[in-house]
Amino acid sequence: MSPTQVEISQVLGELNDMAPAGYAIGLQIQYTTPKFMFQTYSKAWLNYYSQNGLLMSDPTLAWGFDHTGAVRWSKLKENDSAGVLEKAAEHGINFGITCATETPNNKDGIRSVGSFARGDREFTDDEIVRILSAFDQLHTRTEDQAQLPPETIQQLKNMSIMVTHPGS
Repeated sequence: MSPTQVEISQVLGELNDMAPAGYAIGLQIQYTTPKFMFQTYSKAWLNYYSQNGLLMSDPTLAWGFDHTGAVRWSKLKENDSAGVLEKAAEHGINFGITCATETPNNKDGIRSVGSFARGDREFTDDEIVRILSAFDQLHTRTEDQAQLPPETIQQLKNMSIMVTHPGS
């Protein structure tokens, strides 16, 4: 593994510990397609979300494409006419935050968006700061793909598949 892969693996591990109900991270999103996607939500939730086409009505994603920083999901409930957050809660994903960032002087509109969840309580302010810092590290480590060796890019894509589809 390259140093970049090791660093990204470590950060993903830290985020896994901080978000016990799972996370979804889209890195280096151009238009609507992320270069790297990491998801650790339950398979039941991922299937439900996909089968019901919730992506287009997800208030966390809408916020992530319009803002930078972090927001608690409890602040997004009024913008959730499709009930995505309510459905997430039915799957044990009760509390969460969404983070979004973009590179300064970003001419191409590339950004990264991630959501992180707990089942037991709201994230504390300190936890939000730590998650946002880790998330920003992931964005920074993957932003200049031209500088990453092709084998590192392939390994990151493989890691994305392993995290999102364990056992596949």
